[in-house]
Amino acid sequence: MIISELQEILLEKKEHFLIESERVASVLDKHPLSHAFLILTKVKYSKIPVLNSQDELVGFIGLADIVNQMLAIDGVDFNLLEGKIVADVMEKEVRSVSTIDDIELLLHLAVDHSFIPVRDEQNRFLGIVTRRELLKAVNHLLHTLDDEYVLTSKEHVYKLVAE
Repeated sequence: MIISELQEILLEKKEHFLIESERVASVLDKHPLSHAFLILTKVKYSKIPVLNSQDELVGFIGLADIVNQMLAIDGVDFNLLEGKIVADVMEKEVRSVSTIDDIELLLHLAVDHSFIPVRDEQNRFLGIVTRRELLKAVNHLLHTLDDEYVLTSKEHVYKLVAE
């Protein structure tokens, strides 16, 4: 559990956490795999969200997922993507959050994921929280903590009380 005062300081920057869906590269599950390849190559991300026609988050697609489909015995063959759609190869297990107020959950997820999708109660995609934005908040905390708080070790406090 995160100390409430630390969580409060981290959440001071929460308006910067969410990158809204309009600013996030994504593809539809029905898009051709070649389209997803072009998008991923252009935006230079290794993985992006996959949405359905109702703007619901349904998965992730990564460059490695697509390249793996292009591998042939004698090399890479772009033609192997013909007739395949994003839904054929996307990761379907999606871990997402419905609030950005649970800083502890966001930090736990950011350990293994460069971004965390945010959705509403109807599973509509709202945007992402990036590991970068979370680290910026932690950096802010580490540089401003002593502006409002005095830190003392428990050992030190115990000795003072015991005397």
